[in-house]
Amino acid sequence: MGRLLIVSNRLPVRVVTKADGSPQIEPSSGGLATGLSAPHERTNGLWIGWPGELTGADDEQRAEIDRALHERRLVPVPLTAEEVKRYYEEFSNGVLWPLFHYLLYALPHEASGFDVYRHVNERFADVVAAHWRPGDRIWVHDYQLLLVPELVRRRCPGARVGFFLHIPFPSSEIFRMLPHREALLRGMLGADVLGFHTASYLRHFASSALRVLGAPSEVDRVRWAGREVRLGAFPMGIDAASFAETALEPAVEREARELRASGDTRILLGVDRLDYTKGIPRRLLAYERLLERHPELREKVRLVQVAVPSREDVDAYQTFRSQADELIGRIHGAFATARWVPVHWMYRGFSHEEVVALYRSADVMLVTPIRDGMNLVAKEFVASRTDGDGVLVLSEFAGAASELAEALQVNPFDIEGMAATFHRALVMPEPERRSRMAALRRRVLAADVHRWAARFLAALDEAPSASGAEVAAGTAYTPEGRLEELAARLRAEAQVVLLLDYDGTLVPIQRTPALATPGDALRELLARLAGRPGFDVHVVSGRAPEVLERWLGDLPVSLHGEHGLWSRPAGGAWQQRETPPVPWMDRVRAVLEDFSARTPGSLLERKTASLAWHWRAAAPEYGERQARELRIHLTEMLSNLPVELLAGDKVLEIRPHGVHKGQIVREVLETAPPGAPVVALGDDRTDEDLFAALPDGAIAIHVGPAPSVAPLRVADVGAALGFLRSLLAPPG
Repeated sequence: MGRLLIVSNRLPVRVVTKADGSPQIEPSSGGLATGLSAPHERTNGLWIGWPGELTGADDEQRAEIDRALHERRLVPVPLTAEEVKRYYEEFSNGVLWPLFHYLLYALPHEASGFDVYRHVNERFADVVAAHWRPGDRIWVHDYQLLLVPELVRRRCPGARVGFFLHIPFPSSEIFRMLPHREALLRGMLGADVLGFHTASYLRHFASSALRVLGAPSEVDRVRWAGREVRLGAFPMGIDAASFAETALEPAVEREARELRASGDTRILLGVDRLDYTKGIPRRLLAYERLLERHPELREKVRLVQVAVPSREDVDAYQTFRSQADELIGRIHGAFATARWVPVHWMYRGFSHEEVVALYRSADVMLVTPIRDGMNLVAKEFVASRTDGDGVLVLSEFAGAASELAEALQVNPFDIEGMAATFHRALVMPEPERRSRMAALRRRVLAADVHRWAARFLAALDEAPSASGAEVAAGTAYTPEGRLEELAARLRAEAQVVLLLDYDGTLVPIQRTPALATPGDALRELLARLAGRPGFDVHVVSGRAPEVLERWLGDLPVSLHGEHGLWSRPAGGAWQQRETPPVPWMDRVRAVLEDFSARTPGSLLERKTASLAWHWRAAAPEYGERQARELRIHLTEMLSNLPVELLAGDKVLEIRPHGVHKGQIVREVLETAPPGAPVVALGDDRTDEDLFAALPDGAIAIHVGPAPSVAPLRVADVGAALGFLRSLLAPPG
C-alpha cells in the first residue's frame, strides 16, 4: 500500500520562538493531529499545509525550519500575508464559516476573496501533485480547501482522493445563497469519498449537488463526471484514552478538588472558543433565567465560563465579546452578593491538564452551540469523567447530538427551555446521572479519533476509485496540452469536418428550451469557422428545424434537426428523412401531458416524430421522482413498440427506432473530401449515437461530466467554445 498524503490548511505543528530568538517546532494538540498521527507514521506519509506566519524569520532560520519540517515529513505551502487575509479571513472565515453555520446575519454584503481562495487551493493542489506517486492516497480536510479534490484529480487523474468536512454542511436552501456554489460543489465532487460528521450533513450535500449541479444521488453516493462519489457519515472522536489518563493524574485530581472547594456550590461549566457559533450569549441568558426562576439556587450555583480567544482582530468577534461582557455585567448587577459571584468568566487559553481538571470539577457541562459541526468538548468532558458522574447538557444543533443520546439535549434558541434543562441537570438523582454517564462513556471511548481515521481510510480503500477505469473510459478531462496539440494539427489540415451538438455543447442548458438562444459571440464563432477555407461545419441538434432555421439559418453552416430526421445543407432547403409510422404518438402525448400537469415547472415539447418531456425548471427532488415514475410507466407502455426512450439532462425523449444523430454521419462523409479529419462534439446520450457512427480515426470530444465513449473530454460549454476558437488561430 502506498503512502497517505494528508492535506489541511495548517500543518500539525506550530513554530515558536525560543528565548535565544531561534525558531522551534512544537506539535499541535488538536484532534486532527492526534487522529492522523498514526496513519501518517505507519504509511511513511506526508502532511501538506501552511506552516504559519514566518515573516519574522531570516534566511538561516527559515532553512532551519524547513529542515525540521522535512524530518517530520511535513511539506509547507507558504502563503503571503495578503493571501492569508483574503483566502482565510475574507472568504473561508468571512463567507463560508457563517453561511455553513446558518448565521446569515454575519455574511458580508459582498462575498470577496474567492479569486485568492481559488489561487491558494491551486497552490495546494500543485504541491500535492508534485509529491503524489501512483498508489498514494490523498486525504483533504475542511472548508478552506473545498476546491482541492477536483484540482488534484485534474493534475493526477489516477489518484485516490478523500475529503472530510469538519463543519456542518448547510441545507440546500442556505448553500444555494453562495455566489460560487457550483465551483465549490465541483471541487468537492473531485473526491472518491466525501466524509461528513452526520447523516443530515450528508443529505444536505446530496440535495445541494442535485439542485445546483443536477447530479443524481442515491442514499450514500452521487453520480458525477462518469464516476460514483461515495458519501459517508464518519462522526469524529477524540483521543479518549489520553483524556481518561490525564483525569487520573494526581495533580489533576487535586486541582479538581480545589476547584470544588467545600462542594456546597454546584458548578455549571462552559468551555468554548470565543466564536459566535458557540451560543455563549444565549447560554448566559438561560443562566440568568435559571436564577430568576429558582432563587433558592442563588449562592448555591456558579457558572464557570472559559472563553478561549479567537480571531481577536476581526470586528465581529470584538463585538461578540462586548456582548458577552455586557450580559455578565447585567447578571452580576442583578444577583451578585458580597459572598458570591454568579459567573466566573475566564478569557484566556488553558492547558490540557487545566481543562481536564475543570471537566472533573463540574456538576453540569454546558455545550450549547447554535450550530456546530461536531463539538469535541462534549466528548472530552465524557472521557474525562472517570468518576462516572456528571451531567452533559448538549445542543441538538451540535453534530455530537446525533451520537450522544443520553445527554440532556436542548434547543439553544429556547431560553426558557434551556433554563428548565439546566435546573433538571442540577437536581438529577445520582443513579440517573451515573446511568447516563456510563452509556456516554462506553460510546465515546469506543468511537475514538483513531477509529474515526481508520473507518474513513477503509472506506476510501473500498470505494470504486475511478483511477484506472476513468482514464481508460475517457471520463477524465483531457489535459489542455493535448487539446492544444490537436488544435494545432487540425489548423494544418486542408479539410476538416465539424459535427457540433447545440444544447449543452455550444450553449449552456437552460431551464426551458426556448431560453437557449445563440448569442452574438456564438453566431460570430460559427460564421468564422464556416468561413475558414476547407472547414465544413454541421450543427446536429435535437431541436425542431424551424427553431434551428430561426436561430442559425442565415449562417453558412449545415443544420440537422430532430436528431437527424431533418437536414438542410448550408444555404439549401430542409428535407425530411423517411420515418416509420408513429401510431403511439397520441397515447404517449396524453401521458406526458398528464405528468406535465402534475409536475410544476415541467413542459412537453412536440416534434415531428418524437416527444420530449423537460423537467429542468421543476423542483429537483420532486422532478426526479416524477421522471423516475414516468420512465417506469413508459418502459412498460412501449415495451413492444419500435420506439426508444432516452433519458437526457433533465429530459425524457421518446423517438422512433432508427432516428438518431448517427444516421447523418454516412451522408456527411459521402460529400466530404477523402481523408478529411472528422471532429464531433456533444454532451448527452443522443450524441453517443453520433460518436458510435464515426469512422476510425475520427475525433470525438465529450462536453461535461456524463459518461461517454468519447476518448476526449472538456469540462463545459466554455471549454468547448475555447477549443473551437483555437481552431481559428493561424497555422504554425
